[in-house]
Amino acid sequence: MDLLQKSCPGSLTVIALFLALCFLFWPSFGQFRPEEILQRGELEDFLSTAKIVGFKDLGKGITRPIKINLRKGNTERSAVWKNCSGVMEGYFEGWQYEIAAYRLDKLLGLNMIPPTVERRFQDQRGSLQLWIEHKYDLLEIVDNRIPLPKEGWEAVNLERSQYLSRAFDSLIANEDRSLQNTLLTEDWRTILIDHSRSFRSDSHFTKNLIYGMRPLRAGSGPMPFKRLPRPFVEKLRSLSFESIKAAVGSYLSTREIRSVLARRDLIVKEIEEMIGLYGEGEVLY
Repeated sequence: MDLLQKSCPGSLTVIALFLALCFLFWPSFGQFRPEEILQRGELEDFLSTAKIVGFKDLGKGITRPIKINLRKGNTERSAVWKNCSGVMEGYFEGWQYEIAAYRLDKLLGLNMIPPTVERRFQDQRGSLQLWIEHKYDLLEIVDNRIPLPKEGWEAVNLERSQYLSRAFDSLIANEDRSLQNTLLTEDWRTILIDHSRSFRSDSHFTKNLIYGMRPLRAGSGPMPFKRLPRPFVEKLRSLSFESIKAAVGSYLSTREIRSVLARRDLIVKEIEEMIGLYGEGEVLY
């Protein structure tokens, strides 16, 4: 993405300071660039208010997403709209979880999910997520045997983003982290999409984690969060019912928020277990 737009002169110093602080944590913490993170508020407003000038059915996926073209002034962008709700092909889907996942991403500073808002389309409520141009998804990598970077920043970043993705999916109980909804940019940054099958709240998903040292997925071996950013872990520890509720609003129920906190406790316990085994310096960076 190239999201940065012109700013007024009086704001340049503030922006420069903001970007300088962001670069202290990026790329080790989050995948969107600092200038892209800075523009999220503008993008949310664009998604909410821009005129719909075209749309088409993407023709794939259980949730039947629609690609929408938007225009505001001289700016044109695309986005993906969903209004899935209820049981679809054996799984419970909810468009509201797309918004909750994005807001929780912001709360934690994960910075891996594109801006997402609620938007009415054809007189129906749904989620609208910024369309992200990318080079590959993981399914294309596997099917076409595309080699991944083996050294340098790109290789380190891919490995770290994998652990971040596992931790976040475990926190929100995302049942659907398929190869197709993990996107890779030209410079090998990881972007996560499709979270309508998340935020499970039955005991199966509050006493177990999707990933981790003892993953919920049947037949899989340990899939731990070997390396995680210290700021992310600190924010994870500080989550409370009140902070999550303030972030997600009405998009999650009380039970769903409490389920997030139950999984948070399991994740923190696993992190502490790994620190005990390998040392803090080997687990947190």
